[in-house]
Amino acid sequence: MKPRVLILTGYGINCDYETEYAFSMRGVGAKAERVHVNDLIEPGGKSLKDYDILTVPGGFSYGDDIAAGKVLANKLIHNLREQLQQFIVDGKLVIGICNGFQVLVRMGLLPALDGRYGDQQVTLTYNDSNKFEDRWVYLAINPESRCIFTKGIDRMYLPIRHGEGKLVTVSAEMLSRLHAGGHVAVQYVDKNGRLDGYPNNPNGSQDSIAGLCDGTGRIFGLMPHPEAYLFPTNHPRWTRERVPREGMGVAIFRNAVKYIKANR
Repeated sequence: MKPRVLILTGYGINCDYETEYAFSMRGVGAKAERVHVNDLIEPGGKSLKDYDILTVPGGFSYGDDIAAGKVLANKLIHNLREQLQQFIVDGKLVIGICNGFQVLVRMGLLPALDGRYGDQQVTLTYNDSNKFEDRWVYLAINPESRCIFTKGIDRMYLPIRHGEGKLVTVSAEMLSRLHAGGHVAVQYVDKNGRLDGYPNNPNGSQDSIAGLCDGTGRIFGLMPHPEAYLFPTNHPRWTRERVPREGMGVAIFRNAVKYIKANR
């Protein structure tokens, strides 16, 4: 059977169709299904145990009221805590993209230092530019990271579109632990692969962090949008320069599906 992927939708999530398509592509090979958050919560609805991968897509859930992703995070953690805990114990995968990353951070599923799932340890706050950033960025993948989703990937070029993407830790010690534990999976870089400031780091994230994983590598969140670069024609300069024959975002979803197939 194809790995089953739950694509969360509802209340301002607006990248669910693209993400469903990404997992369903012939070269990826999953069976993806869009499921409204209420269908997970209400008795007699869908159950997380029937899926292999949980995806929280990008968008502006609940209008980003209070803070980006906060309301949806509260709704999930207060209604699905036991299901989520069991999902993680069972060795399944979770990915949050942009607003989904914000949700996972505020739920305490990332970075989950010391296995403390449910405790928020870092945050994502307003961009240093004090404006919504909508453009493409260069990314370097940390080869020392345990992240399942980024295995075998060196560099990426993906779009970002967010107003609250600045990752902040509470201390230098916490930041050091993120690096030492392999939690830092993706960083913003310039086109030559070097860490840099604005605009290559579009939001001012500490150490240019663009994505994190938990200690197992099975929970992953990132601000850039891999589901928005699936085909060569998604590239902003595809008519002016030679671009890869496959969109760079596809590898993220393929890695997840390959992992599930190999570990059933």
